[in-house]
Amino acid sequence: MATAAFEDIAETLEFLDDWEERYRHVIELGKAMPPLDDSFHVPAYKVEGCASQVWLRPMLTKERFDFQGDSDAMIVRGLIAILHALYSGLTPAEVLKVDALAEFTRIGLKDNLSAQRSNGLRAMVGRIRDLAEAAA
Repeated sequence: MATAAFEDIAETLEFLDDWEERYRHVIELGKAMPPLDDSFHVPAYKVEGCASQVWLRPMLTKERFDFQGDSDAMIVRGLIAILHALYSGLTPAEVLKVDALAEFTRIGLKDNLSAQRSNGLRAMVGRIRDLAEAAA
């Protein structure tokens, strides 16, 4: 159950020839994200379990799930942008049905991340699922 925005990213990554180009695209996705105001770079929004500094600010209702995110690492910021494309606009109940790690495997990203980045991705997905459960 992937959103149209996520499918657009998947198609672009599939079109790119090598992983260096794909990583560049992921970084560009992160650069294109709106910045998270510094006032949200606080422990309440920090995601534990990431090697990089990561913050996710929930912006959700019972009807729609959304969040803002930021990281001090550009590749992680790109992963946040992809997670945003995967989840934004779904209901909290729909968020809980998404297998993000399977989607990242399908587009080849999970298998091409370092162990630390994979752990961070799992931590971000865990935080998103926790937020969705609380809102559902």
